[in-house]
Amino acid sequence: MKRRYGNKKFLSIISVVIALVVSTLAFIPTLQATGDGSWTSPYSVSQALSNQNNSSKTVQGYVVGQPTATNTVVTSNYPNDYALALADSATETNTANMLYVQIPSSFRSEFGLKSNPTLKGQAIKVTGTMTAYFSHPGLKDATAMQKTSGSDPGDPGDPGDPGDPGDPTDPPAYDDSYYDSARGKTGSALKTALHNIIDDHTELSYSQVWEALKVTDEDPNNRNNVILLYTGRSQSKTSNGSNVDDWNREHVWAKSHGDFGTTMGPGTDIHHLRPTDVTVNSTRNNLDFDNGGKEHSEARGNYYDSDSWEPRDAVKGDVARMLFYMAVRYEGDSGEPQLELNDNVNNGKAPYHGRMSVLKQWHQQDPVDDRERNRNDIIYNNYQHNRNPFIDHPEWVEEIW
Repeated sequence: MKRRYGNKKFLSIISVVIALVVSTLAFIPTLQATGDGSWTSPYSVSQALSNQNNSSKTVQGYVVGQPTATNTVVTSNYPNDYALALADSATETNTANMLYVQIPSSFRSEFGLKSNPTLKGQAIKVTGTMTAYFSHPGLKDATAMQKTSGSDPGDPGDPGDPGDPGDPTDPPAYDDSYYDSARGKTGSALKTALHNIIDDHTELSYSQVWEALKVTDEDPNNRNNVILLYTGRSQSKTSNGSNVDDWNREHVWAKSHGDFGTTMGPGTDIHHLRPTDVTVNSTRNNLDFDNGGKEHSEARGNYYDSDSWEPRDAVKGDVARMLFYMAVRYEGDSGEPQLELNDNVNNGKAPYHGRMSVLKQWHQQDPVDDRERNRNDIIYNNYQHNRNPFIDHPEWVEEIW
């Protein structure tokens, strides 16, 4: 009898130990859910490991360290901010169950582990290309990164929702303290201060611009449409492309003026990219801006000649402020072009745009309106996380130029 009691006591202890282990495991964070790889339904890490097919997908996982070689992930004393490893469990130690993520320069200050060692163990979402990194299953060329603990991605169709995706890194809510470092300055000092404020922002790919413009330029009276810049026409969001009467992506600062093309940065900066009718865009081409010419047959109220384009009155100020932004944002650092305004036309491939005196007139003639302010907010909250200061502070145009 005494021996049987001893066996019962032993089994009871074993049961308690098992219960404690199970209870402990229940509190180890894991991300087991699977999705379709969209922002609102991201892949798990295990899905990402099985789908290394160069597609662009969103993955959600826990940061477990920094990869430094094919089979090596360090968990402290991080050497730099260039990479991180994700797993479905916050306590994962097997590199075979990890996704290696390359961190582009625009995300390193917030997601690099050397700068943010406390990020280890936190859940994040990343959008990028499913392809090998360090000769290991990975994600490269990330275009969106967000901490997901306690976050709400919002309704992607609601441009007023500050949680909308695009490139969501949850910037602080905008207030005028954003410009504190520029206050009291004028001339070149003000221009430099504003450049430093708006310089570091999330960059979109050229393909992502399509989707962003469907939100930034949405027709407030018809959420299925966008408003085209030069014609003012409301047109279906889905009629984007290269066919006649489609809409496409107009570079208001002509991309040949500085020869930056569609490269990430100036070529994809949606502060100056707008939906326009394909044939109207073709006519505008890379013309500088000035008054005069003949009226465009399709875009009434717009005039052009051999060396200049005059937009319709309702967007003259919009155009001017977009160019003011570009001249401040792109100052030749970090390998980017140095863009400047001048009072000429026929600027061609030189990194200049004109005519400055006319742009200043248009800025006064067509003041900032609510639609322009709303667009600025959407770009700040949902996509690039920087602002056009000349929409927030129109008076700074005269202070600089």
